[in-house]
Amino acid sequence: MIPFNLPPYTGAEQGYIAQAVQNHVISGDGEFTRRCSAWLEAKTGCAKALLTTSCTHALEMAAFLADIRPGDEVVMPSYTFVSTANAFVLRGARIVFVDIRPDTMNIDEKKIEPALTPRTKAIVPVHYAGVACAMDAINAVAGGRYVIEDAAQAVMSAYKGRAAGALADFGCYSFHETKNLSMGEGGAILLKDKGHVERAEIIREKGTNRSKFFRGEIDKYSWVDVGSSYLPSELNAAYLYAQTERAEELTQNRLDSWRYYYAELSALARRGLVELPFVPPECEHNAHMFYIKVKDLEERTKLLTFLKEKGVHAVFHYIPLHSSRAGRQFGRFAGEDLYTTQESERLLRLPLYYGLTPADRSVVVEAVYDFFGSRRFLS
Repeated sequence: MIPFNLPPYTGAEQGYIAQAVQNHVISGDGEFTRRCSAWLEAKTGCAKALLTTSCTHALEMAAFLADIRPGDEVVMPSYTFVSTANAFVLRGARIVFVDIRPDTMNIDEKKIEPALTPRTKAIVPVHYAGVACAMDAINAVAGGRYVIEDAAQAVMSAYKGRAAGALADFGCYSFHETKNLSMGEGGAILLKDKGHVERAEIIREKGTNRSKFFRGEIDKYSWVDVGSSYLPSELNAAYLYAQTERAEELTQNRLDSWRYYYAELSALARRGLVELPFVPPECEHNAHMFYIKVKDLEERTKLLTFLKEKGVHAVFHYIPLHSSRAGRQFGRFAGEDLYTTQESERLLRLPLYYGLTPADRSVVVEAVYDFFGSRRFLS
């Protein structure tokens, strides 16, 4: 079976983990955590980057920093992972879901303004498949409200030459094993404004000013604010640092596979049998995933079964949050669901990971052609 995903691995991870152990600092905010944060800051241009235990926790930190309170509303797409909504529901917010664009599967920037009310506190665009949302339009319509990027899938992506995740007030990355760069479980929050750094450090360190103590800025630390334990292990950071050193290589390898799929499946797209991903010209994506869209849910189900029989592990993606029990309890859909449900039922993701071999990706393409009863030479 050709797997859908394999966690990225460069070969240097084990050596760095051993070095962290030898340093006798494995609990976090050691040498490798600092190296990863410095790399993120240099790569994105943000004021400060803090590693977290997950992108979920980065989003929760953003909700704290945006002072989300009971009764506030937060606008986001329904086509996203549950963490996008949970982070704000935990603070008492009501989620307002809006429709997506069918071309990028991102939030439809034109549907945001009609969903805004006096209670709207934040807007959370999600950069699906590493393709950035229309951030200039979103920041403009925010009108002073917080904009928080769920950039879980967008490490190494850019919008108009600027790093995704550093395009708004806060950006949240994931370094889960399914992401382009991984630390097993982990993430990061990117801060645009230096004025948020001190409180972010406090929230991340259980509500204490421990970070200032370790820098020698105070002679003891104490409980000063709300917070939680959002600091990852130094062992995880050591694993991640090995991949930051080769981030360009890992990204290029994925892009090679993405472009291969696009070129080889274009004949099916020209015949109207599938739709391929769309990347707006102002976006540079990171090849986080390659998806195709088929006619409907029934055809997708048949294709998934067929590919499995051919030894290819392909998967679908999100069930729209507004259709879930919790989504109905904690949120509402603003406007009409023209594309969210329809497009989510058509989408299927093909295997894509660092190190996917030319032979395996050829098998994937052949299997897709076989399903449609087509010969690959048509491409």
